[in-house]
Amino acid sequence: MSRLTRWLANPWAKARFLWVVAIAYLAWTLLPVGIAVLFSFNGGRSLTAWQGFSTQWYAGNVSSVWEDPVLRSALAQSFKLAGLTVLVAVPLGVAFALALDRWRGRGAGTTNFLMMFSFVTPEVAIGVALFLFFTQLVDAVGPGFAAQVGGLSMYMMAYPVIVVRARLLSIGKEYEEAAMDLGASPVGALRRVLLPLLAPAILASVAIVFAASIDNFVISQQLSKDASTQTIPILIYSAARTGPLPSLNALASITLFTSTIVIGATVLAYRRLTRGERRGLALP
Repeated sequence: MSRLTRWLANPWAKARFLWVVAIAYLAWTLLPVGIAVLFSFNGGRSLTAWQGFSTQWYAGNVSSVWEDPVLRSALAQSFKLAGLTVLVAVPLGVAFALALDRWRGRGAGTTNFLMMFSFVTPEVAIGVALFLFFTQLVDAVGPGFAAQVGGLSMYMMAYPVIVVRARLLSIGKEYEEAAMDLGASPVGALRRVLLPLLAPAILASVAIVFAASIDNFVISQQLSKDASTQTIPILIYSAARTGPLPSLNALASITLFTSTIVIGATVLAYRRLTRGERRGLALP
């Protein structure tokens, strides 16, 4: 049997081929992002021809992110929306995960399935449903910033529920039961034992919800009211049809840098919080 025949029979047997697939995937995914970031530092207005390095599209130019009030407003709106969504969705998601973990009655399985609803339902359908909810049923709120926070919080709450429930299943109930055996009340065991053990999952949920919220387009667009509630994805989508400037690349790059910093800080904090667990697993 020739080498080519053996490879065709089982192409996944060689780690070298898997590395090629992984590198090709990363290049396909990251190359467009890298080009967009690169041209945010272009010295000219072109999005295809390099004209020298400059930070004028971030600050110092009348069309820069810092100088253009429309771009600056969209940036601030995105950060406010993502921050408030984290403050609402993560605590509610953690509380819901704890409740589901303790629920043993009828309907627990159905509720677990419903928490996957956000992942299997098209986001467009959820966005339209939220729009109808805030315009027909809760018309006192109506489209706007409050509706965006409420809609995104409802949609993003599934992430902390899934992450925290997975952490609850991995640590088990032994620590909490041991604390109550030593005299701690259920609330005391939750506050002093369980929540510190859940800290890595909570931090991961914060990073996921923040990154997903700042990048969300469908729900934010459906519930936006006017220019004051435009987020970065909405602005980029609107301007992409009218000859975008490199300042939009700069705006997107700021979003990318911020999300990367948040996720990187979360990974470092996660590794620090779970350092003892990893040492325990490494012991023979």
